[in-house]
Amino acid sequence: MRIALAQINYHVGNLRYNVDRMLAAIKTAQEERADLVVFSELSVCGYPARDLLLSATFVDRCMEAVDQVASGCEGIAAVVGGPSPNKHAGGKGLYNTAFFLYDGRVQHMYHKGLLPTYDVFNEYRYFEPAKAFETIAFGGERVALTVCEDIWNLDAQGLYPVNPPDLLNKGKPTLMINISASPFAWDHVPERMHILAENARKYGLPLFSANLVGGQTDLLFDGASAVFNPAGRLVDRLPSFAEDLRVYELGIVSGSEGIPVPAMPEKEDKWRIIKGALVMGVRDYFRKTGLKKALVGLSGGIDSAVTMAVAVEALGKDNVWAVLLPGPFSSDHSVSDAVAMAENTGVRHDTISINDTVRSLENSLATHFRGTQPGIAEENLQARARAVILMGLSNKFGHLLLNTSNKSEAAVGYGTLYGDMCGGLAVLGDVYKTDVYGMARVINLRQETIPLSTITKAPSAELKPGQKDTDSLPEYALLDAVLYRFLEKHMDARSIISEGYDEALVRKVIRMVCYSEHKRRQSPPILRISPKCLGIGREMPLEADYGTLL
Repeated sequence: MRIALAQINYHVGNLRYNVDRMLAAIKTAQEERADLVVFSELSVCGYPARDLLLSATFVDRCMEAVDQVASGCEGIAAVVGGPSPNKHAGGKGLYNTAFFLYDGRVQHMYHKGLLPTYDVFNEYRYFEPAKAFETIAFGGERVALTVCEDIWNLDAQGLYPVNPPDLLNKGKPTLMINISASPFAWDHVPERMHILAENARKYGLPLFSANLVGGQTDLLFDGASAVFNPAGRLVDRLPSFAEDLRVYELGIVSGSEGIPVPAMPEKEDKWRIIKGALVMGVRDYFRKTGLKKALVGLSGGIDSAVTMAVAVEALGKDNVWAVLLPGPFSSDHSVSDAVAMAENTGVRHDTISINDTVRSLENSLATHFRGTQPGIAEENLQARARAVILMGLSNKFGHLLLNTSNKSEAAVGYGTLYGDMCGGLAVLGDVYKTDVYGMARVINLRQETIPLSTITKAPSAELKPGQKDTDSLPEYALLDAVLYRFLEKHMDARSIISEGYDEALVRKVIRMVCYSEHKRRQSPPILRISPKCLGIGREMPLEADYGTLL
C-alpha cells in the first residue's frame, strides 16, 4: 500500500477553498500511485473553527464539503477531518470526526475520543467524546485511525480514563494513522515526535501522522507531519511552516531502520524556528484577512527592527511602510538607526515629528496638571501621540499597524495603553526580550539587516532625558529568567527564590505581572510561539487578590 501525507494550509470557514486544495492533493496523490491520502484534523472547515461550529448551517455545509471531497475519491481513499452531527440522544451536538472516503462516498466515520480543554483548547465546548473505537479494513490492511489527542494518553493514567489506541489494538491493526491539529510552540516538536514514536513502538505499528500547517490568527501550526516505523524510529518528517505532499510505501516504512526523534533545539536553532513561525503567522494573517500592507512605527530600537524584518520577509518590502516618530527625547542615534534599518530593508519610510502634537496635548492639560510634578502621565502622552498618528495613517491608507511590544514588557506592564500597545497584530508579544536579541542575530547572519548599534545599545523608551529600561526593570536576562519560571513553569515566588533569585526582585516582578492583567486584556492578538502565551491559553482574573502567589 502507498500512503500519501498531505500537509495543507487551510483557511477557517472557507470551505470551497479547503475542498479545492484537498481535491488537488488527491489528484497529485493519484498521479504518484498512492492508494490512500491523509489530511489533517478538521480539514474541511479549518482549525480552530471556534463558534462557527455552533451554527447548524455551517455544520451542514461542512458535511456537504466532505461529500465533495469524497466525489474525487475514485480509485483512491482519503482520510478527511470535519465536524459531524451527534445523532444520539444527549451529549454535545457534534463529533470531531475522521471520515474515511472511498469509491465516491463516506465509508467509515471515526470520532475523536479524547477532547482537550486545557491551555489553548476548548473542544468539549463543541464536541461529544466517542465511546467506541474500531479499526477499518482497507487494501488488505487494518487501520487504527486516531485524531490528535487520542494518542497522547498512552498509558490511560494521564488526563483521561481511557487510551483509544489500547482499544483499537484489540482489532489487530497493521498500521496507525493520526490526523492532527497540534499547535506550534518552539519546544513542542520534540515532545510531539516522542509521543508519536512511543505509540509506534508500543503497538509495533508503522504510524503516519498528518499535522496542520499555517497561521490561524494567534495560533500557529508548524506541520512537521511524520512517519514512524514499528520500532518507533522516525522514517521521514515533512517541513515546518510549509505545505507539502509525500508518498510512502508501507512495506518500506515497516522495514526501515529510521533515525532518532529530534532533540530540543539549541539557542540559535530556537531563534531561527521562532522567526520562521512568526514570518508564517504574519503572512497568513494578512493573506487570510485579505489585508495587503503593514505599517510599523520604527523607533531605532530592537523590537521595532525585528518586527520590521519579520514583516518584510513575510510580505515583501513593497508592502511594508516604516514611519519614524521622533519626539522631545529621541536620541540622534535612534533616528539614524531607524533610517538605516529602513534603508537596509528597502521599505518606504517617512518621518513625522510628534513634538507639536505633544505640546498641544500638554497645553490642553496644563490647567488640570498645574501644581503637579511631571511623571508617567506626561511620558505616556508621547506614546499616545505616536499611536494617534500611526492609527490615523492606518485608517487613511488601509495599512495594518503591527504592534512591536515583546513578552517581557507585556508581562510586567511596561507599555502604554492606547500608546505603544496599539496595533492590529502583536508580532513579538510572545517573545521574551532576550529572544528578540537572539532573533536579531539570526536575521543578521547573512548580512547586516538590523544595524549593530540597535543590537548593542542599552534599550530605552526615550520618554524622558537619559531614560533606560533598567531604570524601571531588572536586566532583561534576569527578568526573563524569573518570568519564565513564573509564567511557563507556574512557580510561585517562594519556589523561584529557593533557586537563588533575590527575594525583593522576584516579588516585585510577580507583582508587576499580576497587576498588569488589565493592560494585556486590551492588547491585540498575539502570535503564539511558546507553551504559555500571554494571550490565548492564559486566563487570569482582573480583580483578584494575587497575594498567595507572592
